[in-house]
Amino acid sequence: MTEHIWETDVLGAPFEARTLPLGTDVHGEVVATLVRDTRRPKRFESRPGYVLPRQAIAHDTDVLYLHGWSDYFFQTELADFWHQRGARFHALDLRDYGRSMRPDRAPGFITDLTTYDADIEAALTVMGHGEEAPVSRRLIILAHSTGGLTASLWANRHPGRIDALILNSPWLEFQGGELGRGTLEPLLSLGARYDPRVTLPGVDFGYYSRATSAAFEGEWAFDDRWRPERGFPVAVGWLRAVLAGHTQVARGLAIEVPVLTLLSDSSTVTASWNERMKHSDSVLVVSDIAERALKLGTTVTVSRVAGALHDVFLSERGVRDHAYAQMDAWLRGF
Repeated sequence: MTEHIWETDVLGAPFEARTLPLGTDVHGEVVATLVRDTRRPKRFESRPGYVLPRQAIAHDTDVLYLHGWSDYFFQTELADFWHQRGARFHALDLRDYGRSMRPDRAPGFITDLTTYDADIEAALTVMGHGEEAPVSRRLIILAHSTGGLTASLWANRHPGRIDALILNSPWLEFQGGELGRGTLEPLLSLGARYDPRVTLPGVDFGYYSRATSAAFEGEWAFDDRWRPERGFPVAVGWLRAVLAGHTQVARGLAIEVPVLTLLSDSSTVTASWNERMKHSDSVLVVSDIAERALKLGTTVTVSRVAGALHDVFLSERGVRDHAYAQMDAWLRGF
């Protein structure tokens, strides 16, 4: 993929991708990749109760989507939602994820979540929302899981840059809770000082992939190179960075814009397969996430979606339709 040029994306039309150069480090070239939906946004929409079509609710809005850990953007249905409401939709594959992976680089590896500031800024600049750009359109960041943690911390450090934040099962607290995080952090800090790239024993048993992938018991097709069945190897330096982010959230953030957090109504986080994993979050402890979400800012809505998976928009049809309806209702209210 050539730098600075929009090319047909791996998803095919109407999606295009553009490489965002981020310099080099000791391991080589660093890039992020911005994906855009090239369809002309809907200007008007018809809804039950409308006598005549009305201006689309998000006609003046740009959306930037951030993926989670061991993930990339492939959710075209999510782009459809925003297209139907008049928004211009973009998604960002962060450095060393998905479209941005390069040979001889550890997938997903960073030692500080603020590293992604450069990726986000590069994407926003291309979208017309650079730091010095005049404000002409609203901007929403929509982020999933680890991307939700990254986006929350970014929004807290960059007041005035976005108009709303939507979080899809954001990873705001460690699965072991505050006690587990406090126990693990010193050990990770010690290990990271020795070699932050040392990887931990794998704890992903592939159950979430089993519930989502069409190759198993799910509905979705995705690239196993970019979203492997059991996830990327977890490095001590990366996990230390994530736990540091959890600690910041636990202390409380001050995000000034409206925040919507979508979560499953239950978790099934166990060491053996359970059929409940097809109808619950098998990655996070959602009760802890719901509690932490209230610490993000002054105006926070938490919507619990019955039967939802970790990525609520990958849930079975009826469940994700409800999640989309919740997001639509919130969008019309904020």
